[in-house]
Amino acid sequence: MVEYIETKVDKNFKEKKDILATKTDLANMKADIIKWMFIFWIGQLASLTAILQIFFKK
Repeated sequence: MVEYIETKVDKNFKEKKDILATKTDLANMKADIIKWMFIFWIGQLASLTAILQIFFKK
């Protein structure tokens, strides 16, 4: 019975090991998210600055 369960678990692991994320994958993803957050906020700040300059010029 134990052998049957072990073979079943090994089979499932082999089928799904390609979609598992490693610590390196998660760290890279986190770094990418932080990078894009900074790019987004810099763009937002630039847009707000431009709108405020246009508004206060008049």
